[in-house]
Amino acid sequence: MYIKKLVLTVLLIGLYSFTFGQNTKSLYKDTLHPDPWSLIISRPDSTPEMNYIRCYLKVTDAETGEDVTYSKIKANYAWVSTPHMGHPYQHTYYLDGGMSMHLLLKPGKYNISFYTPKEKVFGIKVSNKGDWISNTFYYDTTNPTNVIWLIPTANSNGFFNGGWYITYKAPQYFKYVKPYVTED
Repeated sequence: MYIKKLVLTVLLIGLYSFTFGQNTKSLYKDTLHPDPWSLIISRPDSTPEMNYIRCYLKVTDAETGEDVTYSKIKANYAWVSTPHMGHPYQHTYYLDGGMSMHLLLKPGKYNISFYTPKEKVFGIKVSNKGDWISNTFYYDTTNPTNVIWLIPTANSNGFFNGGWYITYKAPQYFKYVKPYVTED
C-alpha cells in the first residue's frame, strides 16, 4: 500500500511539473548566449539612484536614416542575477542598471543610440536639465561585435552630468561601474 501511494505521489508531482513547467518555458527564451546574429548591450550596475533611470533604445538604418527600432529588431533582456534567462520585452526596448539587452538584427548597417527624456529623470541632480542622449554607435552585421556597453557620463569631478556613452570596451568597476568622463 505504501509503495502504491509513493508511486502515485511521484507521478502526480511529475505531471504537475511537466504541465506547469511547459507553460513557464513558453514565456521565456530558454537560454541566452552570444551568437553571430545577435548583439548584447550591457548596462552594468551603477549607483542605486542611477540604476532606476531608464534609457531607451533607438536604432536607425545607417544607409536610409529610417527608424527601424521595432521593424528590423527583436529583443530579449536578462538581469545580472540570471544572465542566461531571457525575457521578451512587452512594449518598449529599454535598459535599467544591471540589465543586458540581446538584440537579434536583420542583416544591415545600423546606428544605435540611447536616450532618456527629461521627464523620466528623477531622484538625481545633474547639470543637464534636458534629455539625456548617448553617442551613436555604428554597427554592421557583416563585421559584428558581440557585446557593447552602455554607461552613464560624468564630469571630471566624477559627478553624473546627464548622458550615456556606448563603447565596445568593457568599463572599469569599483563598487559600481565607473562613469565615462566628458569635457566640462
